[in-house]
Amino acid sequence: MARRPRPKIVTLSEAAAARVKEIMSERDTGYLRVGVKNGGCAGMEYVMDYVAAPEALDELVEDHGVKIVIDAKAVLFLIGTVVDFETTLLHEKFVFRNPNQTDACGCGESVTIQPAIAS
Repeated sequence: MARRPRPKIVTLSEAAAARVKEIMSERDTGYLRVGVKNGGCAGMEYVMDYVAAPEALDELVEDHGVKIVIDAKAVLFLIGTVVDFETTLLHEKFVFRNPNQTDACGCGESVTIQPAIAS
C-alpha cells in the first residue's frame, strides 16, 4: 500500500518567498532555517536564520524555490504554518500564520503554541 504524501511542515507565501530569495542573493547561504525558542511573555518566539547546510536531524522542505530547514525540535509546533511577508506604511516583516498558535502577547513578539496532534 502506497503512503500518502506528507504535507509540508512550513510553506511560504509568494511575498515571503520573493523576500527570502532577495535576502539570500545578498548572502552566501543556501537555506532558510525556521524554528521556535522559549522566550517572551507568551512563552515562545519564532526564529529565522540563514544557514549554509541543515543540521543532522533537521527537516528539509522546498517551497517556491526556497530551501527551508526546520529545526527538529520545532516540527510539532510548526506543522501547517504559512510564513508571509507583510509590508505596511510603518513596517516590513515576516508574519507566521500558525494553526497551532493559541495566543500572542500584546507586542506580537511572543506566542503560545500547542504541539500538533496526530490525526
